[in-house]
Amino acid sequence: MQTRQTIFDKHLLITMVQSLKYTVIRNKTQYQQYFTQLEEFLNLKKKSKSIVDEIDLLTLLIEKYDETHHPFHKLSPCEILKSILTEHQMKAVALAQLLGVSEGLVSDMLSGKKAISKKNIQIISRHFKINQSFLN
Repeated sequence: MQTRQTIFDKHLLITMVQSLKYTVIRNKTQYQQYFTQLEEFLNLKKKSKSIVDEIDLLTLLIEKYDETHHPFHKLSPCEILKSILTEHQMKAVALAQLLGVSEGLVSDMLSGKKAISKKNIQIISRHFKINQSFLN
């Protein structure tokens, strides 16, 4: 038998869950929405404490989804980049154009001869909507 307190607690919990701005990411659409929101927050020149908190929360939610749905942590950065290009049917020439670098540099990055620079990681992660940590 439920007491008044139990009913109140359940109602409070339901109200709190319904009012949550962010929830655990359940699908790719929600992932893309959260990633876009995170990018917008990160591009702000001034960030309030509440925005910083939202950045932290979105980062955690996105990382958790990535851990479950994108097992890139087992691959090297060059293997991840190759996988991304394959998935998006993009050739090395197009990646070179996107990054504004030579095809030779892209070839070296894909073979693991050259590391992917921080600037290029940012461009790649923004373009393909992936977490930058996968390419580090």
